[in-house]
Formats: sequence, C-alpha cells, structure tokens
Amino acid sequence: MAYDPVLAQRIRESLSERTGITEMKQFGGIGFMVNGNMACGVIGNDLIVRVGLEGYESALKLPDTRPFDFSGKPTRGWVYIASPGFESEGDLRAWVQRGISFASTLPAK
Repeated sequence: MAYDPVLAQRIRESLSERTGITEMKQFGGIGFMVNGNMACGVIGNDLIVRVGLEGYESALKLPDTRPFDFSGKPTRGWVYIASPGFESEGDLRAWVQRGISFASTLPAK
C-alpha cells in the first residue's frame, strides 16, 4: 500500500526542530519514531497516531478518527485520522505532538 508523500513531508516539516526522530517504512506506509518507538505515521491517505491506552477512548471521540485496525482487529492505543482531521497545520501539529508525547514516555528500544 502506498502512502501520501505530501502528508509525510508535512509531518517531517512539523518535526524539523526536534532531534532524535527517525523514519521507518512500516505497515506499507511510513512511521516516525522516537527512541525506536513509533509515534505517528502515514498509511494510504490517513494519519496514524499512537495515543496510548489512556488516551485512546478520548481520541476516538474526536472528529475524523477511527480505530487503527490494520490487521482487521483494532489495536487499542492507536487511531487513524482521516484528512479533514489534519487539514490545517495546527491540527496536524497537534496530532503529531500527541504521538510524540506518548512515544517519549516509553523506554528506548
């Protein structure tokens, strides 16, 4: 599955001032990692964000979100966000920051 290179570039730009971020092809898309832990990424035209178990239910209440179910079974702690949910740069940055904040709490791999 291809991923939206424009969205990937927007994420790169939103992370340009951060250090320690790496990229890895995953799930047929691209993931952005903090200390080896995936924080967010792009699959197809969707943004995926790791929000953690505690942030999962509240994230799903926000517009344009749905469970991350890449394998057909929802993965709690992760959400898909459809393009209207990250259309503005402010919305995209907020989602990316949410993923970075959560991934930063995890032990380095």
